[in-house]
Amino acid sequence: MALSKETIVHVAKLARLELSEKEMDEMSIQLSEILAWIEQLGEVDVDGLEPMTSVVQMDLKVREDVVTESDQDEAIVSNAPERSDTYFVVPKVID
Repeated sequence: MALSKETIVHVAKLARLELSEKEMDEMSIQLSEILAWIEQLGEVDVDGLEPMTSVVQMDLKVREDVVTESDQDEAIVSNAPERSDTYFVVPKVID
């Protein structure tokens, strides 16, 4: 599946990447290969197979939910480089 230059520019913008023309050409090839592989996965016959979330069977240990009071707000934010009361202050990442 070939991707248009507009699609590559759009994906790069979403990922906040500035790509040169050469990098866009390389990215187009790589993304096309990835999408082709995903299309191949869609062709696999999975009729009769049980859905699974892991290739290894995992039994999760269940414990009783117990509500407890916690006055550790100050201890939690004590090492934060910047904070506001008991909240972490982080740089804005979305315009």
